[in-house]
Amino acid sequence: MTFKDHFSAHAAIYREARPDYPRALYEFLAKASPSTGRAWDAGCGNGQASVALAECFDEVIATDPSAEQIANAVERANISYRVEPAEQSSLDPASVDLVCVAQALHWFDLTRFHEEARRVLKPRGVVAFWTYADCRVDAGVDAQKDRLYIDLTGPYWPPERALVESGYASLPFPFERIATPRFDMCMHWNLEHYLAYLRSWSGTQRYIRALEHDPVSLLEADLRAAWDDAECVREVRWDFHLHCGRV
Repeated sequence: MTFKDHFSAHAAIYREARPDYPRALYEFLAKASPSTGRAWDAGCGNGQASVALAECFDEVIATDPSAEQIANAVERANISYRVEPAEQSSLDPASVDLVCVAQALHWFDLTRFHEEARRVLKPRGVVAFWTYADCRVDAGVDAQKDRLYIDLTGPYWPPERALVESGYASLPFPFERIATPRFDMCMHWNLEHYLAYLRSWSGTQRYIRALEHDPVSLLEADLRAAWDDAECVREVRWDFHLHCGRV
């Protein structure tokens, strides 16, 4: 299968710069699943969610079609990384308790993936798909970030970005929905980490490839002024959207 690969070229940057998901999310999913024997992290990227799942499940199978992303994944004894598409995994039928997709569902062939999830899940197994979009710090920082997000990189985002911004609201979800609590997604970063995150955006990387210069550098002085003290640790918050259900 071919796949839309927007991250392999900067897999190492992506691994270091992306935010973590709420710890309470994984604890909730472990309790909702039939057991904590095995979880599948489909479209795992660098294994960000895989590592957290490995603390709550006995075994985690983590798959991604990008060999470069898998090569940059964080290893754990109970994580098995595999280079393969989510729509056609090597998992046995009825072999996993949880199927999760962290910030990757918008790249999938959904009809085929939904069929694959049903095939590999145990009876009453759980599916969990989540995404996050825009972030906030304060009015001054956000104004500069919006210049990057809208004015500079806006034309370079893949069209699937609209699905992320909507929180996957328009995507089909052919599973029995599970009521979920609210999860707050936030990180505490200094300015250098925040700038690295902006540079990890697929829109930023596509801009760089097209125009051969870094759009973040065009705004860096203004971002530094808005942040005030570069070493100051600030709270960065995202809108977090979770869709959870059972077969």
